[in-house]
Amino acid sequence: MPKPIIAIVGRPNVGKSTLFNKIAGKRLAIVDAVPGVTRDRLFADCEWLNRRFLLIDTGGIEPFSDDVILSQMREQARLAIENADAIIFVTDLRTGVVATDEEVAVMLIKSGKKVTLCVNKCDSVGELPAEFYEFYNLGLGDPVAVSAVHGHGTGDLLDRVFEEMPAVDTAEEEEDAVRVAVIGKPNVGKSSLVNALCGENRMIVSDIAGTTRDATDTLVENERGKFIFIDTAGLRRKSRVDSDIEKYSILRAKMAVDRASVCVVLIDAVEGFTEQDSKVAGIALEDGKACIIAVNKWDAVEKDGKTMDAYRKSLMEDFAFMSYAPIIFISAKTGQRLGRLYDLIKYVDGQNAMRISTGKLNEVLASAQQRTPPPTDRGKRLKIYYITQASTRPPTFVCFINNRELFHYSYQRYIDNRIREVFGLEGTPTRYVLRERDRTDKN
Repeated sequence: MPKPIIAIVGRPNVGKSTLFNKIAGKRLAIVDAVPGVTRDRLFADCEWLNRRFLLIDTGGIEPFSDDVILSQMREQARLAIENADAIIFVTDLRTGVVATDEEVAVMLIKSGKKVTLCVNKCDSVGELPAEFYEFYNLGLGDPVAVSAVHGHGTGDLLDRVFEEMPAVDTAEEEEDAVRVAVIGKPNVGKSSLVNALCGENRMIVSDIAGTTRDATDTLVENERGKFIFIDTAGLRRKSRVDSDIEKYSILRAKMAVDRASVCVVLIDAVEGFTEQDSKVAGIALEDGKACIIAVNKWDAVEKDGKTMDAYRKSLMEDFAFMSYAPIIFISAKTGQRLGRLYDLIKYVDGQNAMRISTGKLNEVLASAQQRTPPPTDRGKRLKIYYITQASTRPPTFVCFINNRELFHYSYQRYIDNRIREVFGLEGTPTRYVLRERDRTDKN
C-alpha cells in the first residue's frame, strides 16, 4: 500500500520548515549518507503511531504576488496540494489572521482536500490566549495549537491529520504484477517511453485507480508477464508547472518510486548525464528499489563501433554510487530494445526479492575472509562471527561482529562484492546492519 502524502502549506514565515524539521527530524537523523548523491530535502519519510507517510515542505504562498520567485513558490505549493492526501495549513498566532491566510484558506477549501489547521508559535504552556480563537474565522474547523520550535502539540496535530486521512483504495491492484516507475528529469522522454511500453505486444490493458492522488496506473499483460506502470503528475501527462522547477520534478519521482518495485532511471542520450540525473537515481537507491539505467533517444546519437562502449564506461563512472544497476540503450521513438527492457525489469525485480540461506552466506563469508583477512586497528582485529539475511526488497543482511568501528566501509564493500559475485544481486542495492556481540558471549 502506498504511503499517504501530507503537505505543509501556508504563507511565508509562519514556521512551516520548522514544523517540517520537527516532525521529520528523527527520520532525517538516521538517513544514510550516499556517496556521490545530493538532493534537495523537500520531503521526508516519517512515521506516527506505526503509520508511515511522506511529508512535503513547501515554500510560502503569496496568492497575488507578481514576484517571479514568489509565483514559482506558489506553483510549487499548488502542485503539492494537488498530489497530497491531506494538508497541514500553518498559521502564526503572533500575527493573527491576515488577508493572505484568508486567501490560502479559500484555495485549500476549493481543492476539496482534507485540511488540518495548525496555529503555530503557541509557545506558552497552559490556557490558550484569546487570539487563538480568531483562527476559527478561516472556516477550516477546530485549529490545533502547536509550537514547532518546542514540539508542543505536534502529536495532537498528527492525530488530527490521520483522523481525517482518506482511505487508500488498493483493492483492484494486481499483487503478482511488477510495479514499474519510469523516473528522470523533465524532457527525457518519460511519457514517450511509458506509452511505448504500454503499447508493445499488449494483450490486456486497463486503467486502475491507483491512489487518491489524481493518478492513474496502467496494467499491461503480455507474454513476459504482468506489469503496472505507475503514473503521477508529470510522468505521463504534461504538468502545468514549468519543467525547470527541478525540485518538484524530484518530488514527482519520489512519489512514483515510493509505490514501485522497479525504477527505470531515464537518461537523455543527446544531453548526457547531469547532476539532476544523480539526484533522481539517489531517490530510488535510498528507497532500496531495483534499478535500471536506460539511455533514451539512442537513435538520435551519431555512432561508430566504439560509441556504446565509451558511453557505458562514462555512465559507470557517473553512477558509481549505484554500480549494480544495468545500463541499456533504447529508443522510445523507434522501439529499439524495448523488449529487452521488459526482460531486464523482470530480472532485476527478482534480484531485489532474492533470499539467500544463512548457510550459503556464511560459506561465502568464510571464503572472503580467507582470501582477504579482516582489518586490524591498533592491535585489534575485526571479527565477523556470521551473517544472515533479515529481509528482501532490498536484500538486507545482518552481520554479527565484535566491534563496529573496525568494520570500515571498504571492507564492507569487499564483502558485498564477494556476495554479489556468487549470488548476482544485479540491479538491486543491498543493506548491511551491524550487530556487536558481547565478547563474553561464547555461543
